[in-house]
Amino acid sequence: MSKISNVITMLELLNQNRKYSIEELATRLEVTPRMVRLYKEELEKAGIYIDTIRGPYGGYVLNQSIRVPNRKFKSSDYLLLEKVIDELEDSNLKKELELLKDKVRGIYQGSVQEKLEIDSEERTKFNILSRAIKDKKKVEILYYSYEKGENKRIIHPIDLYSYQNGWHVSAFCELRSDMRHFELKRIRKIKILDEIYE
Repeated sequence: MSKISNVITMLELLNQNRKYSIEELATRLEVTPRMVRLYKEELEKAGIYIDTIRGPYGGYVLNQSIRVPNRKFKSSDYLLLEKVIDELEDSNLKKELELLKDKVRGIYQGSVQEKLEIDSEERTKFNILSRAIKDKKKVEILYYSYEKGENKRIIHPIDLYSYQNGWHVSAFCELRSDMRHFELKRIRKIKILDEIYE
């Protein structure tokens, strides 16, 4: 993939209102972590500032809304091009189509939807937690545990992720004084607090 295509793809990923570690971005873009840092510098030169979260749960987060041009390609488009290139004999045309294939691949990768289909109640929780992560605000939740039933927790949300067909939040739990993972569908009530966490 070309550098510009990688930079746009990285911007599209970060524009999904979630934090990505440098390693995650490097894997998605199939480049080294050093290249991801260079892409961040390039975006910042263009006035698009990406926040860096330090520590073991750190990464990059985009705290502004960027309108990225809508790029639409499917994996089948990329595979079709690959098949045509394999059957070609003209080396000049092959080179041109290889460049086109890289562009299509970059656009397809950047347009892959990460968000699972979720109902409106879960989407509300997702949006509240996304906002809390951006603003570094503490959140009070009423959480249902299979062993203890409902209990109130104050958490410092760090990241949202999908796992086994459900959304979860990774957060520091004040009650346990440790990192915990909470399933969104088991959060009965949720409220952003005024307190900011470090």
